[in-house]
Amino acid sequence: MKCVSVLILAANCVAAGELTGLLPDLTQKIPHRAATAPTGSEFAKQVAALDPRQRERAILNEILDGNIPAFLRSLVPVELKYEPPNAKPVSATIFVAPEYLAIGSNTDFLRIPMNLETATTAVSRLGFILPTKKMVDAIYKQSSYHFVPEPLPAGPQMRSTTYYQRHNEMIERQARDRGIPAGALVSGDKKDVVLTNLLATRPDRIAIYGWHRPTGVPIQPLSTVHGACYADYSHGIRLVSQTALIEGKLRPITDLLQDPGLARVFSDEGPIHSVSDQAPRNPDDLQCGRQTQSAPFAP
Repeated sequence: MKCVSVLILAANCVAAGELTGLLPDLTQKIPHRAATAPTGSEFAKQVAALDPRQRERAILNEILDGNIPAFLRSLVPVELKYEPPNAKPVSATIFVAPEYLAIGSNTDFLRIPMNLETATTAVSRLGFILPTKKMVDAIYKQSSYHFVPEPLPAGPQMRSTTYYQRHNEMIERQARDRGIPAGALVSGDKKDVVLTNLLATRPDRIAIYGWHRPTGVPIQPLSTVHGACYADYSHGIRLVSQTALIEGKLRPITDLLQDPGLARVFSDEGPIHSVSDQAPRNPDDLQCGRQTQSAPFAP
């Protein structure tokens, strides 16, 4: 695997054999994709007439069944660094999916937005967490390719499957025109659903950030304007492995995000208290969609 050599160079006190054995395990909780699983376009047709609650359940079922493209299982290392005052810099490596979570095959997939409840259930069950704002910025800076954001007109249609498909087609058109290969680390095509301490006081909200312009400036500042049950075409779910490499040691990133001395390597907010909200949920207990939730629209 490409990132094995990178990691060995990054941490010479971790045995090469240990790293070689660990890296495939970072995606071991993702089930194999069934040969009969629907492609992205087929899934879009299946959910086109469903209400938001039914669509979210269908999305979660496909993700938990492993119906995601194979290239998303090849994680990419991203370096993070913090320079504390009057102390030596601290570096760490996180392992992320090269693109946003999608349903389908390598050749026919749909980048799939989802509300916070669906997202946290999916990522935790697969062995991942959501990124922080600092991680999103680092991923953008270290991406091999940057898509140019293409916002669609705002309005209620932003939450429709039709918009999900339309925006996915726009991204795919950019990829074809610019020769961007599947599996390369990319960004700029979606906003990220993120972890933030803002959710500690507003657990009924979803936090979004990013969608960087070519200048590196994000369209979306860190925001919790939308309710937790909200999702629209512009949202993306980036998988970040629950294991990070820091100071030559492999450690759970959930512990590091709550460590007062090390959290700033991973978060510009310091310790992230809401990371505990990523505990696996029983899909039968999901509440979103049982009642209509209004929210402001934003491009």
